[in-house]
Amino acid sequence: MQDLENETSVDGFWELSQGERTVLLKQVSRLSDSILRWETLDSLHDDLEAAAELYREEDDADLLKEILDSCEKLDNDIDSLEITGLFNGEADDRNAIVSIHPGAGGTESTDWASMLYDMYRRWIAEEGFKFQLLDYQPGDEAGIKSVTFSVSGPYVYGKLKTEIGVHRLVRISPFDSQKRRHTSFASVFVYAEIDEDVEVEILTDDIRVDTYRASGAGGQHVNTTDSAVRITHAPSGIVVQCQNERSQHKNKATAMKMLKAQLFDLQQKELNKEKDLQSSKKQENAWGSQIRSYVLHPYQMVKDHRTNREAGNTQAVLNGDINAFIKAALSQKVC
Repeated sequence: MQDLENETSVDGFWELSQGERTVLLKQVSRLSDSILRWETLDSLHDDLEAAAELYREEDDADLLKEILDSCEKLDNDIDSLEITGLFNGEADDRNAIVSIHPGAGGTESTDWASMLYDMYRRWIAEEGFKFQLLDYQPGDEAGIKSVTFSVSGPYVYGKLKTEIGVHRLVRISPFDSQKRRHTSFASVFVYAEIDEDVEVEILTDDIRVDTYRASGAGGQHVNTTDSAVRITHAPSGIVVQCQNERSQHKNKATAMKMLKAQLFDLQQKELNKEKDLQSSKKQENAWGSQIRSYVLHPYQMVKDHRTNREAGNTQAVLNGDINAFIKAALSQKVC
């Protein structure tokens, strides 16, 4: 850590290329963050020891609850940090762009896509990562047709790449007057955000840029002009869109970043086909292709079909408690 900090403070640091400087600064930032997190955990552990000693003397029920809550937080934080040691991909330390799309199931699936969106937002908040909504298309009756957002923080892509694939929900439908059980599907796609130091060639003649009036969850200010941008990349067939900002220029810049991330992902798969980080793209968004099932009826269970990891507290998982699944996937190198 000290050696890296010294490298960024010497006169020759500014003679390095922008890409080299960016890499060094990121390494310093991530190491500093890891050290701070371990120091915070160590401090919490000391506080727990002191609280436990006090409880032995006073036998206070409120203090016991506080200790148990702190123990749970400590356990979750340690679990989150342990995940960091399982990364093995070159892009694992990058930020991520996430897209969620409903599959077979109609209104049921658009609602399920919305539930997954809420799950990831809660996980992002709990992890202390930065969230930015890029595009939001509401469903006709409920839920969402699609949503795209970026997540920034240490090793975000390394964690979220484990979520790539089809997610299946089984429940009693809130939209069915006869209260029958329904099965719904939604797909999660995750791309590593690419920095300026990574070159991805995008020819002007290969893209078509369309503008349109934004709609959905962007707030009224984005709906007054044709500020939303959709970019179609003809050679690959990739389509990206952004409506987060009121500025068409900013939306176009973000959409280009999204396109760059997806094209880089395609390039990496071509270079390393045996390690396809997004094999779920080749699967149908329906029965038999899911990576994880969330069963709310007739019993309560969330099961990851790649690792056989299970959780009985389905509400906790839907509230963002997914680190155990992430850790299991990374440990077995299924992503």
